[in-house]
Formats: sequence, structure tokens, C-alpha cells
Amino acid sequence: MLQSLEKDILHEIDDTDLRVIIISAEGPVFSSGHNLKELTAKYGKDYHAEVFNSCAKLMKIIQTIPVPVIAEVNGLATAAGCQLVASCDIAVASEKSRFATPGVNVGLFCSTPAVALGRAVPRKVALEMLFTGEPISAHDALLHGLVSKVVPEESLMKETKRIAQRICQTSHSVVALGKATFYRQMAQSLNDAYRLTSHAMVENLALKDGQEGINAFVQKRKPVWTNIKGISKDDKEDK
Repeated sequence: MLQSLEKDILHEIDDTDLRVIIISAEGPVFSSGHNLKELTAKYGKDYHAEVFNSCAKLMKIIQTIPVPVIAEVNGLATAAGCQLVASCDIAVASEKSRFATPGVNVGLFCSTPAVALGRAVPRKVALEMLFTGEPISAHDALLHGLVSKVVPEESLMKETKRIAQRICQTSHSVVALGKATFYRQMAQSLNDAYRLTSHAMVENLALKDGQEGINAFVQKRKPVWTNIKGISKDDKEDK
């Protein structure tokens, strides 16, 4: 499943017509995480290392690809499944959804899920989930920042699609630059973050779509995005 997700997410990832990716599931469980039967001693350390390295690779890919990734959650998300939700750029959950990191209860602390979880929710909330394994409700997940929005089950697909369509109305190149910059600055000090983002704003203005958006606003018209990374004509002339 990890390899399949990676393959699907990276499929035509450089195509500017690809604007957003939605990860969803069928049935009462969004994702229950790793198959514990694969984590028994008979598989050995090398295989176990491959499993967790593959999982970490997938989570990093989600945050480094140029398009937003939305988790559409309608059910239980536990362990690496909770990690997957925390790793997505946006997460929309139904009211019946629950989230947990229950590894401690089977003798396997959720250390890798803790990476994403600890960056999505306050430390004390993350540690309570990790130390007890108890699930939290969708509304508690929203309160603590694990998900972006909670809606009735019957509205889940509609709301996820609405968000995706809004993203599709924006410039691919601008969103790609913005997403990359956001995750880079989150790992930096305040001074370094402002230095990085100030430079990114200048780069954004140099994009064709950066100038198109501003010109469209001034001219009171809808922008016509090119969705390419090219430098605007005016910026080339300035250089």
C-alpha cells in the first residue's frame, strides 16, 4: 500500500494540469497503519527498516510535491494512518472520524507517527495520544489542529471537492512556490524564515502568474493563469 500510494501520488506530478490530490478510503477505516503481521521477528530487521523507511519517504513526498494533498477522512485513522492525515496539507474529516496512535498498547511506540503528529498538534496533546493510545474525536482533532475542517458525513465529499475546486482556480506555479516555501520556513528560526519568505515573495513577483494576478486585480478582471514557472517579460527587461 505504501508503494502504491507513492506511485499514484507521483504519477504525472510534473504535469501542470494536475492541481490537487485527494486521498480517501472506502469502508469504516481510513487507515489503520502498518500490518502488524509484517512486523514480527520472522521478517527481520532489514525488512522492518524497509517498511519504516518507505513510510517516511511517502510522508516526505506528500509535503515536497508541488501540488496540495487533501486527506478526506471518513472513519478511523490510527498509527501510520494518523501520520498520513497529519502529513497531508489539508484534512477534511467527517464527524464520525477518530484518530489515534495506539502502538504503545501492543508494545510498539508510534515513534514515526509522532514526527507528523508532533508537528500538527500541541506537544502535550501529542504525548497524551502517544502515551495512552486513546483515540480523539474529529472535533478534538479540529480543536488541536490535526484536521482542517469537520463536516457531517453526508457533506464530506462535497466539502472536499469544494476546497479542491478553489485550489484549481489558482495558479499552479504560485501554489507550488508557496507550498515549498511554507514547509521550508517552518523548520527555520524567525529571522531565517523571514529572510527566506521575503526572497520567495520577490521570486513570486517575478513569475508570469505573479504579474498576471496583480495586473488582473488592477484592471478589475479575472486572471488568466499560465501555470508555468517562467519569469515575466517585465522582470526580464529589468534584469
